[in-house]
Amino acid sequence: QGVLIPGLGTFCTVQEPLRLGTGELHMVRRPIFQLARNPGWRGWLKRPKVTLPEKVAIETLDFQHLSRATLLPRPVVEDCVDETVLFFSSHLKRHENTSFVFKDVGVLCREGNVARMKFFGSCIQQLEATMGLVAALRS
Repeated sequence: QGVLIPGLGTFCTVQEPLRLGTGELHMVRRPIFQLARNPGWRGWLKRPKVTLPEKVAIETLDFQHLSRATLLPRPVVEDCVDETVLFFSSHLKRHENTSFVFKDVGVLCREGNVARMKFFGSCIQQLEATMGLVAALRS
């Protein structure tokens, strides 16, 4: 399943084969992020080409779940997310280098005219069912 953060982009995972030097083949899960298309960024901001799998169900960020997890009222959570997305977008529109940290996930950053998501190794390890060697190789 994928999660859409309106105005920012979509997070999801893909399964892909990882062939080890021994010839073993393991299916691993890899996180991906597709930056939203924004007219203000078009033309000058390069984004890595990321294709979301067709079979993945994309759901909008669950503000009610975030409200329960943070003990903040839902309108406050929605406003915080909206303001954060607007803040990040304003830096992109002004062509400023910036980084935005998603706790336990990774860093979304703009360096020069390129925006990319860099996932933490710990995030990748949590996605791996086998944890050990395969997770280490993927990170």
